[in-house]
Amino acid sequence: MVHVDKINFKGDPNIGLYALATDSFVLIGEELNKKQTELLKEVFQVPIITSKIYGTPFAGIFCSANKEVLLVPDLIFDSEFKSLKKQLKDIVKVKKFKTVHTALGNTILVNDTHAIVSSDFSTEEMRKIEKIMDVKIKKIEIAESNVPGAYGILTNKGAIFGSITSDPSVEELEKYLKIEVGIGTISTGSSIISSGVIANSNGFLVSDNSSGFEIGRVDESLGFIGK
Repeated sequence: MVHVDKINFKGDPNIGLYALATDSFVLIGEELNKKQTELLKEVFQVPIITSKIYGTPFAGIFCSANKEVLLVPDLIFDSEFKSLKKQLKDIVKVKKFKTVHTALGNTILVNDTHAIVSSDFSTEEMRKIEKIMDVKIKKIEIAESNVPGAYGILTNKGAIFGSITSDPSVEELEKYLKIEVGIGTISTGSSIISSGVIANSNGFLVSDNSSGFEIGRVDESLGFIGK
């Protein structure tokens, strides 16, 4: 059983822009060929759902999810929202979230128990996220940035953040998440980890320009080896 592989989508190594994975489904904004679909099924071991978001293939940027809820921005087209609800009917709830910070994949980093959210969210928005996704929630600045979802990958088994994440931030993350947090890069030196990694508890895919060392760091940090 393969738990890791390299992939690109239509020649673009920034795979995390197009997809997100949870322990109950994978959402991708691009139609895949048969070989790619079979690879995703083998690595993630959950149903593969396809839908554009706001007419774009960037599901990984616009959406945030765990095994219970898919959170989509309210700018999503009605036809897309209906299609997602139909495809995910027996898998998860699909909820719209009204905010000006519509890149939910960048502003909300979440697993099934914890969420790290952008400092741009209001207290009311944080309460809504907490209630809808049924998780603990906290604002933590990663790399002096208000987009924690861009710099990290968080599953139920582990977490990895970009190498520019400061030591105090790592300490805060580990105290909050109660797990050891890995630090690394992807796509031959990028700290924007989520652009080149899609992961759940069963496996992960990386951009096809990632080095063996980078893949090894992700493998260890997400709890697949050495723990």
